[in-house]
Amino acid sequence: MDFLDIRIIDIVDIVVVAFLLYYIYNLVKGTVAINILVGIIIVVAINIVTRLLEMELLSKILGEFLGVGMFALVVVFQPEIRKFLLMLGSTNFNARRRFLKQFKFSGNDSVLNTNLEGIIASCKKMSASHTGALIVLQRNNSLDFVKNTGDAMNLEVNQPIIESIFFKNSPLHDGAMIIEENRITATRVILPVSNDKKIPLRFGLRHRAAVGITEKTDAVCLVVSEENGQISYLRDGDFVLFENTDELFKILKKDLS
Repeated sequence: MDFLDIRIIDIVDIVVVAFLLYYIYNLVKGTVAINILVGIIIVVAINIVTRLLEMELLSKILGEFLGVGMFALVVVFQPEIRKFLLMLGSTNFNARRRFLKQFKFSGNDSVLNTNLEGIIASCKKMSASHTGALIVLQRNNSLDFVKNTGDAMNLEVNQPIIESIFFKNSPLHDGAMIIEENRITATRVILPVSNDKKIPLRFGLRHRAAVGITEKTDAVCLVVSEENGQISYLRDGDFVLFENTDELFKILKKDLS
């Protein structure tokens, strides 16, 4: 094909495919699935070579293998496929609004309206008293599918309210708190628990729930351990390391921007 015959739609096609491949890589990065994906790419590459060399028998065997293997891939990549479809289906209007704000030069980003100081200060105080807490901060993906398991709220985020909700004798302290921008929209929420065997045994159900919701959505989580008072921050199913609460504030502000 001559270079002049390349259409704009061909360029768009290449860009879209590149984006999808990059997105798939990010989904499986750091998991066992990445090794399986590499293996599939190798088999496909060998199949292409055998066809070019007209090795009919081997090409036919590999073709049949790839055809039957597609059903097995649905099972193997079930968590990644679920996350991909969930993120596509649950993206709300807030994501579009934040996307458009990237092209504005004003400093009125929604994260500046979120009382991050109050959230971190409450975590710091609960850490000192070994008060367990699980706070989920919504980003682009809707969390309605888990909010329905808890109690609906509409409270402004501030330190005293967060501490009173997670107070040990409070009827609302069990489960997770959902925060959307600067509103507490649900408490006592039941989150999906991760079964990842790589999570250290010292972490309990709060941490596994935080891993679970951050695996399935783009939300971020703050967890205060009831056992040792340690504050943990989770994003994309992983623990994010930080040295102190000042660094945590900067990371959280960046992730919510």
